[in-house]
Amino acid sequence: MSNIESILKETRSFPVPDEFRHKASVSGVEAYHALCEQADDHYLSFWGDLARELITWKKPFSRVLDDSNAPFFKWFDDGVLNVSYNCLDRHLALNGNKIAIIFEADNGDVTRVTYAELHRRVCQFANGLKSLKIGKGDRVVIYMPMSIEAIVAMQACARIGAIHSVVFGGFSSGAVKDRIHDAGAKAVITANEGMRGGKSVPLKPTVDEAINLGG
Repeated sequence: MSNIESILKETRSFPVPDEFRHKASVSGVEAYHALCEQADDHYLSFWGDLARELITWKKPFSRVLDDSNAPFFKWFDDGVLNVSYNCLDRHLALNGNKIAIIFEADNGDVTRVTYAELHRRVCQFANGLKSLKIGKGDRVVIYMPMSIEAIVAMQACARIGAIHSVVFGGFSSGAVKDRIHDAGAKAVITANEGMRGGKSVPLKPTVDEAINLGG
C-alpha cells in the first residue's frame, strides 16, 4: 500500500495570455492570493461586499452571518431576493441582446438564446404556471430532457416561488412516482420525448404510467 501515489493534489500551473488575464475577473495568481487573504482575514466584510455588489436584493440584508446556532449557520438570513430576477432581469438593460445560453442538441444543432429572449420565455412559462394555480411554496417536479425548455421551467418556478425538483429523464415510472409522492408535487412538467444518443426516450408516457400507479 505504501507504493500508492496520490494524484488528488494538483500543483501544476498553466499560464494564460496577458490579454486574456487582464480581462478576467481575477487577473492572475497574485490577485487570487490577495482575494484569499482578504477572505481569511475579514470574511464577514468580504462576503458582505460581494453580496451587495453582485446580487440584486429586493430587501437588503442587515446581517451577513448568523452563527448563534452553530453549526447551523445562516447567511444573509434577513435579506430577500429572487433568483430568476438575478439571473435575467438585472442583465436586460445593458446585456439584453447578449447570449445567455448556447445549447447543443443531441443531433449537434446549436441554438443561441439571448437574455431578452430567455426572459420573455421564462415570464410566459411562469404565467402559465400561475394560471394553473401554482404559486409560492408549491412543489413542482421537472421531468425533462436536457434542453433550453428545462432551464425555462426551472427559472419559471424560481420566479414565482415554487420549489422545483429535477428528476433525471431516464428514470422509470416507479422512480418518478416515488419522487412525485415524496415531494408532494402539485404538478409535473415534462415533454413528449427526449433524444439521447440518437434514440428517442419517452417522457410523457412514463409520467402517465407513474401517475396511474396511484398513491
